[in-house]
Amino acid sequence: MGELKAQIANDLNDAMRRRDELTVSTLRLLKTAITKAEVAGSEAVELDDDAIMAIFATEVRKRAEAADLYEQGGRGELAFKERNEAEIVRRYLPATLDDDALHAIVVEEAANVSIDADNPGRAMGTVVKAVRARVGQGADGARIAAAVKTALQRDERP
Repeated sequence: MGELKAQIANDLNDAMRRRDELTVSTLRLLKTAITKAEVAGSEAVELDDDAIMAIFATEVRKRAEAADLYEQGGRGELAFKERNEAEIVRRYLPATLDDDALHAIVVEEAANVSIDADNPGRAMGTVVKAVRARVGQGADGARIAAAVKTALQRDERP
């Protein structure tokens, strides 16, 4: 069993002992999401911690979107619940990079790629892939893509 799965199981037991209903339901949901991902496909696999963190990042994003929709629909109590669940899930994710740190990594990786002056967009995929490999779950894919696009448009290379 992966370290993260074991931590979720232990935290679930602790939350059950404390009778913390929100944490219990959220951790059960996470365990279900992990199991569902492990049995998807033609044969069952055991996910490593990186794959589990990717699932958790998706769950956080889902809750943020749901909270926004609930707010727009005038359902503040449900939005509050979704945001609290997202906070519980965020405990298991690494800290996100701030914009300055992400920008520095993007500039470094852009310097390693030859960029066609007439079409800088061609290098975007290469740079995004390299940045993703370095930051892992420390930054959302949309943030990475936006930072790379901005840097390539400005040609911010050392």
